[in-house]
Amino acid sequence: MASQSKTEQILTIAREAGIIRPRDVAALGIPRIYLRRLHRQGRLLQPGRGLYILPDADLTEHHSLAAAAKRAPRAVVCLLSALRFHGLTTQLPSQVWLALGPKARAPRSEAPRLRIIRMSGRSLTAGVEEHRVDSVAVKIFNPVKTVVDCFKYRNKIGLDVALEALRDARRQRRIRMDELWRYAEICRVTRVMRPYLESLG
Repeated sequence: MASQSKTEQILTIAREAGIIRPRDVAALGIPRIYLRRLHRQGRLLQPGRGLYILPDADLTEHHSLAAAAKRAPRAVVCLLSALRFHGLTTQLPSQVWLALGPKARAPRSEAPRLRIIRMSGRSLTAGVEEHRVDSVAVKIFNPVKTVVDCFKYRNKIGLDVALEALRDARRQRRIRMDELWRYAEICRVTRVMRPYLESLG
């Protein structure tokens, strides 16, 4: 009976949280062996090491962002992954791009694979939004900050990707020029972006 109640507790957490980790059940005083048992029984799936979901979980195309947020809750989804989330690129990133502070410990993850970008100060805190993805709170840079970051990190993702993002964001009316300038100043890329922004009017 006690075993049953622990099992139901875990399944309830999985339904509410979308993705659970061993530490989530440990916080309730439930031994981790219950997770492994439910996995062996097929009542929980393991999409990545240390991550568990229900077999009938209604996952979105952005599920990898939720999984990454579980591994690194303080990280912010950035660059290609943020562009994809906001519908501002044709790229299909094979990794989840995350921004972390200069001294923050980078999580190890095979699924999903992570690409860590180090940011500091206002570059890391400005323009952060929180979205619910598969019941998980995920921090993601807003479209304007993401476009500006693409110019700052153009050597990592390619100037063509940054220009595509800028054009798409303008066409979709997702950005205003005053916001672009403000984030360009925060990220110290006004000189880089000036010719492209002036060409847009």
